[in-house]
Amino acid sequence: MEWVLLGSSLLVILGGAELFTNGVEWIGEGFGLSEGVVGSVLAAVGTALPETILPLVAIVSGQAGGEEIGIGAILGAPFMLTTLAMFVVGTAVLVFARGGRRSTDLDADQGVLRQDLGYFLCMYALAAGAGLVHFKAVHYALAVVLVVGYGFYVRRHLRAPGERDLEDEARSEIHPLYLWGWLRWVRRSPAPWSGASPDWPMFLQTGIALLLIVGGAKMFVSGVDTIAENFGVSHLVFALLVAPVATELPEKFNSVLWVRRGKDTLALGNMTGAMVFQSSFPVTVGLLLTPWYLAHEALVAAVIALVAGGVLWLTIRFRGRFSAPLLLLQGAFFAGYVAYVLTR
Repeated sequence: MEWVLLGSSLLVILGGAELFTNGVEWIGEGFGLSEGVVGSVLAAVGTALPETILPLVAIVSGQAGGEEIGIGAILGAPFMLTTLAMFVVGTAVLVFARGGRRSTDLDADQGVLRQDLGYFLCMYALAAGAGLVHFKAVHYALAVVLVVGYGFYVRRHLRAPGERDLEDEARSEIHPLYLWGWLRWVRRSPAPWSGASPDWPMFLQTGIALLLIVGGAKMFVSGVDTIAENFGVSHLVFALLVAPVATELPEKFNSVLWVRRGKDTLALGNMTGAMVFQSSFPVTVGLLLTPWYLAHEALVAAVIALVAGGVLWLTIRFRGRFSAPLLLLQGAFFAGYVAYVLTR
């Protein structure tokens, strides 16, 4: 029964994240933001939202392992993106290249990727370092630094030369509002969704999505707590490996579709943009609401994420592009961590 609850919670979180991303993208369109901002910044934030809400719900839930589950979920997102998610994209590129539909090299804007990865490494290194310094005043100060740093990242992102490429790749990628499509299916009277449609459906859909994500997060915390207790495993490790399976699926699925279409900047930019977000806001939740003590499995996961991210940054810095074999090698970091956990 606990596994059914856990699986159901992951599906609810996935559905909520998809609805939220679709809704917030149309809200961005309604406020006249550029397609690049809507397609990269808002899409990344939308798909990364569960990584902020899930640990927040876990920490304040009152469950015995709530803090460990929260920290595991926070660390698991960047860990999964720098390792397993890159492996999935690399595999997809190789599959599509075999049919002659594309090259095994990814033609993404190196300026966008270098900037994203640079911000991620700096912010996440500060977060990992804070896990070794057990003074709450330092944690509070760092939380402010991370939030302000993300603000500077967004500001610089909007002015980056590669923004034009992102705008071109993001064009026509936003699906019509899901809620409006359901209303049309029921009533058969509203006109097809467009920029001239009323605003209330996109705000209503976004609100429903938030409720789904929070409800799914509560179910997930309860399921992880029960299963970890029954099997005698660490709440932190279990959440670190399981939570991103749901919370990172939108990035992986979208990126696989985009590399198939040759939209490499959007595919990789969506993932690296989410990495920057996850190294700021979710970490801030951990810094403010938990002791943020990183040791053993938690510290190893943080170090692996930094090393894997460093490999990506060095590659884009000196080679100028990623290749499918390189992304496949990122999976070795994930496999190594799993082997480390199993041996312990």
